[in-house]
Amino acid sequence: MTSLSTSALPALAHRAEGDRSHLGRAVVLGLVGVLVLAMVVSLTTGASGASALALARHWLGLTQAAPDTLLRDQVVILNIRLPRMLLGMLIGAGLAVSGLLMQGLFRNPLADPGLVGVSSGSALGAIIIIVLGGGLLAPVIAPLGIFALPLAAFGGGVATTALLYRVATRAGQTAIATMLLAGIAIGAMAGAFSGVLVYIASDNQLRDLTFWGMGSLAGATWVKILAAGPIIAISLIVAAFLGKGLNALTLGEATAAHLGVPVQRFKILAILAVAGATGASVAVSGGIGFVGIVVPHLLRLVIGPDHRYLMPATALLGASFLLMADALSRVIVAPAELPIGIVTAAFGGPFFLWLLLQRRRNLAW
Repeated sequence: MTSLSTSALPALAHRAEGDRSHLGRAVVLGLVGVLVLAMVVSLTTGASGASALALARHWLGLTQAAPDTLLRDQVVILNIRLPRMLLGMLIGAGLAVSGLLMQGLFRNPLADPGLVGVSSGSALGAIIIIVLGGGLLAPVIAPLGIFALPLAAFGGGVATTALLYRVATRAGQTAIATMLLAGIAIGAMAGAFSGVLVYIASDNQLRDLTFWGMGSLAGATWVKILAAGPIIAISLIVAAFLGKGLNALTLGEATAAHLGVPVQRFKILAILAVAGATGASVAVSGGIGFVGIVVPHLLRLVIGPDHRYLMPATALLGASFLLMADALSRVIVAPAELPIGIVTAAFGGPFFLWLLLQRRRNLAW
């Protein structure tokens, strides 16, 4: 029998869906424009009167600004809004792509790092560093510096993702109900350990943990980008090379192996990419849910299941979605700021219920 190359996988896996490659390319190009618009909105939205446009015009020599106004605009735009925008793009893309990878790995659209315990495991790793990093674990984490928090969250994400896959998958098949219940159990265990740490936390640590748990980009700094950005970026780069393998995996692990996909190595890479992107994102932004389930599923409805186009489209829309949610969180209760996790949950919760209703027959015992 003649072996098939992986370049033929998308056509084999998704012939029944029809050829949507032209639509996929058009959507990716369109989402580039959407991301640019979201970036502009992010840079120009805020309680202060700083103007990115006025600052740009001054730099181009088109206008002259008062020294006080110029200093204010530079501080707000360069030290607050710009790092917030870049961190939001990284986190949005990372969470959305993590959801897509989990949905491809488990072969169902209900998988999401926030729903199946991965985010809880990452949060546990981060909380351990926040509460114990200045005392018991200080000698261990001191050499890691600013990377201690995202690396701890990465480790928690790896452990919970691997455990979830081990529990929910049998003979290459993943039961949706088992996956959801296992995710609830893993999240509950991680939450219990986190609760113990919160109980022994100091007042200052407790206040930080409370706002951190709601999810926010308000504390975005260049230091946080330096700490979490490389881990998220590497995870996204790894994910970019997994599209064809995910197409093959939709046919089953045995078929994917016959088509030349190194299934075990592929699963390990996918788990590491999910844990890296989710863990680093949770470490610096807290709990931001539903991005990983809303974005990939919406795009799958539009451009079909071909991961060659789904992967870049998901990253672009995830980044745009989180930037727009962040901008909305800044204007709803201005001049105060609503945690972004509340905004994403307000959109994602109803969407998840709709998705469950669409698939309730498949969730029967």
